[in-house]
Parts: sequence; structure tokens; C-alpha cells
Amino acid sequence: MVKKDSLIRGTIILAAAALTARFLGVFQRVPLDYMMGDAGNSYFSVANSVYLWLLTIATAGIPSAVSKMVSERYALGRPDEAQRIYRAALLFGASAGILMSTLLYAFAPFFSEVIAKVPGADAAVRAIAPALLLFPVIAMMRGYFQGRQIMSAGGISQIIEQVMRVVVGVGLALVVLNLGWGDRWVAAAATFGSVFGSIGAFLVMVWYALKLRRQDAADPPLRRTRPGGKPLRLSAIYREIFRISVPVVVTAMTVQLLYMIDTSLFIRLTGSFYTPAEAQSALGWLGFRAQTIAGIPPILAIALSQSIIPVLSAAYSTGRMAEVQRQTSLVMRIVVFTGVPAALVLTVAAHSVTGLLFDGPGGSGLVAALTAGTIFQITMMTTNSILFGMSKPYHPMVYTFVGIAVKIIASLALAPLLGAYGLVLASTLCFLTITYLNLRMIRREVELKVLGSRWGAYLATIAVSALAGWGMDDLVRSLLVSWPDKLAFFAGCAATGVTVGGLYLVLLIRLGVVTAGEIGGFPGPLRKLFSALIRRIGPKEQRRRLGN
Repeated sequence: MVKKDSLIRGTIILAAAALTARFLGVFQRVPLDYMMGDAGNSYFSVANSVYLWLLTIATAGIPSAVSKMVSERYALGRPDEAQRIYRAALLFGASAGILMSTLLYAFAPFFSEVIAKVPGADAAVRAIAPALLLFPVIAMMRGYFQGRQIMSAGGISQIIEQVMRVVVGVGLALVVLNLGWGDRWVAAAATFGSVFGSIGAFLVMVWYALKLRRQDAADPPLRRTRPGGKPLRLSAIYREIFRISVPVVVTAMTVQLLYMIDTSLFIRLTGSFYTPAEAQSALGWLGFRAQTIAGIPPILAIALSQSIIPVLSAAYSTGRMAEVQRQTSLVMRIVVFTGVPAALVLTVAAHSVTGLLFDGPGGSGLVAALTAGTIFQITMMTTNSILFGMSKPYHPMVYTFVGIAVKIIASLALAPLLGAYGLVLASTLCFLTITYLNLRMIRREVELKVLGSRWGAYLATIAVSALAGWGMDDLVRSLLVSWPDKLAFFAGCAATGVTVGGLYLVLLIRLGVVTAGEIGGFPGPLRKLFSALIRRIGPKEQRRRLGN
């Protein structure tokens, strides 16, 4: 029997699946980095970035719209309408998959040679193109199951997809490497793993669909349509789907679009800064290493952004603006306290992290720069979700276009002067612009109370923690210079993480950035952590407020 998932269980399932997928995506590139040289890394980066961008366009937002529409129809006792919406979504997914897969395969040589100016990437682009056949359909099925409150289907399919993608991709790359075919075909073999991932995910969804169909057939029939109602027309269904999903698609594609701009136009934009050999190395470092590690800090923000939307929607729709103000301030406070330190550790320990994961610390400067910029990526994503929850989806969409324009202008101006660092700085300016515009709109509705007069103490906490972490990483590596590289890098990562994390928490309490009065609204794990810290090392006044 296919059981419905509660809100908490469903959130845990989706969060666990997202975490698994992200970390598998990171660690897939570790063995590949040892198999391929700079050329192979650049081929893989170009193919993967354009694929993920197209996948975002085909799938982001629409499954959420399908979920909302299906859930509403079942709640109103109109299962026939829900099934018609589901069939229309599957038709769109299949059509989008065929179109995008065909176009990507056909234009792979043109894209690689003319646009990206990385001719050897055509094989990798063509190898990954067939994965687009099934993923849009899978996304529609996941949206339908979410609408039926069956989160486990999407979560399990996502995990199976990532496992098969990594195992098959790395396995095929190893076979091709042993055949001596070179980086061009090793990169193609690695990207072809995504095709097997799509097949695995599709089979899981089909299994759930068949099981749910048998279960529905055994249930007493529900009322089929509203009295006197007419069957929904496809045109009406698609209008509703696109009305709901277009703003989500635009905002969701931002990060992947920026990454695709960087990898696809890297040679063109930085041609006057690097020699051809240097450009290929820098492209591999940016697309294969920096973008991979920079994907780690936003994981919590993604889960938090998804969970805040229904909470804010319920409060905003009923006019409870005090609750909207409280929840908005709370989520921004949690993002500041949790998202910043994750980016901070990876930034100051970039040399050791890069050396530990990959075949050397090359490109660690780019890793540090891009990871530091994720602080504004996190705030951008969170404020986007806040505005969605406040029934203002078109504002973040417009601001996203403004941010992309800033990215393009800044890239054209900075890349010839700073190379890859210019592209990274341009992305950070894009995130910062969108965040500023989002916050300005939010403040028109509610007063944000994040830290108030405590911002100075918080910035001091960040500065001291970062400086101490950077010094610790450098000290450990200099003391362990005689150790094997991997052990020294591991020790540097561990020492830096403990130093930054411990000092950060201590300073938050000692400088009064986190107070006993506000931790009651934090999620359970954070509330327990800060309560224990305040009782042990907090100022006397804060300890008294907790009953000590």
C-alpha cells in the first residue's frame, strides 16, 4: 500500500534526498578528477552546465504547479480533473524531453566549437543529451505524487538516480580510460552516467504509479466532476500550470544560468587574460572544482526556503501580518546564523578542501572566491521564497532579470581584467543585487528584525573566526609538510573546521549576538544547541533568562 506522508516526514524525506544527491554529485567528481586532465575537466564542465540549465528550464516550477493543482482537485473531490492535469503534465514532459534532447544532441558541435570554444566537449554534450528524454516526465510524476502527499516516491527515485549516475558514470569512465581513448571520451563516458540515472529514477516512479493505480482502483469511487461541470480543456490546464510555474522557473534557473554563462563563454570572455593553456586549466578549476564545492553551503537554505513558503502563505492570506513579520525575521536570522559559517569554513579552508578532494590544490583561490559569494546566493534564495510565500511571485522574477543583466555587464567588464575571478565577482554582484531588491520589497510589507544593533558584534564574530580559521589551516599545513599530502590536507580541514565552528559559536554567545529570548523560535536542534551554550558560557543575564 502506498501511504501518504505527513508534513514532517515528507520534509525529512525530501531533505535527505536533496542532501544525498548533492553530496553524491560532489564526490562523483573526485575520482573523475584523477582520471582526466584539464581538458577532460573542461569538457565535463561545459556539458554538465548546459545540461543542468536546460533541465532546470524543463522541470523547475512546473512540478510544484502540478502538485498544487492535483492536491486542490483531490481536496475538492474531483479526481477526474486531477488525473487529466496529470496526463497533460506527462504530455508536456514527454514533448519537452524529446525537443530538448534532440536539439542538444544536434547542436552539440556548434555549441562546443562556436559558442563555448571548447571543441572537444561535443562528445560529452551528446552523451548527456539522452538523459533529457526522461527527466521532464520524471519531474511531472514527482509533482503528481507530491500532490497526493506521497513524498517517498520522489525522494527514493532521486536517490536511485544519483547512485546509478555516479556508479555507472565513474565505471564507464574507468573502462574508457583503461582503453586509452583520452579525455574527450572519458568525459563523454562520465556524462553518459546521467542517462542511466534517468532510467533508474523512471523505473522507480513507474513502480509507484502502478502500485497507486491498483490502490485507487480498489477504493470507493469519489465524486468525479462538479455538478454540471465540463471536463478541463488542455489549454486551460496549461494556462494554469504556466501562470503558477513561470516565476518559479525564472528564479530557480538563476544559479545554473550563471554557471552556464561562465563555462560556455569562458574562453570568449577571458581570451585576453589567459593563454590558451591557462584558459583551459582555469575553466576546469572553475567548472569542475569551484562550482562543485560552492554547491554545498546552500543545501540548508534550499530546504529552509521550501519549508517557509506554506507557513508564510497561510499567515499572509489570512492577514496575520504580525506572524508574517515574525516568521520572516526568524528565517532570515536562521539563514544568517547557519548559512554563513558553512560558507566561511569552506572559504578559509579552500586550499586544504580542494587538495583533499581533488588531485591537488590547484584552483583553490577560485573555490574560496566562489564559495564566499554563496553567502549572497543563500540570502537571494531565501528572500525569493519569502516573496513567493507573500503571494508576490512576479517581483523576484523581475529582480532576477535585473540581476542577470548585472551579471552580464559585470562579466564583460571584469573578465578581461581579472579572468575567472572577474566572472566570480560578477556572479556575486548578481546575487547581491537580487537580494537587495528582494529585501526592499519585503520591507514594504513588514519590518524585518534580524539582528538590529547586533550587526557590529556579528561582523566581528565573522572576521575573528575567519582570520583564526585561515591561520589554523596555514599553520597545520606548514607543520605537517613532511606528511603525505592527503593526510596534511585532511588535518588542515579538520583543524580549520573545529577552530572556525567552535570560535564562531562561542563568540555568538559571548558577544550577545544570540540571546536567550529569541532561541525559542529556532528549530529544535538549534534551540537545544544554543540553550546548552548559553547555560555554560553565556553572560549572567542570559543564563538567568533560561532559569539558571
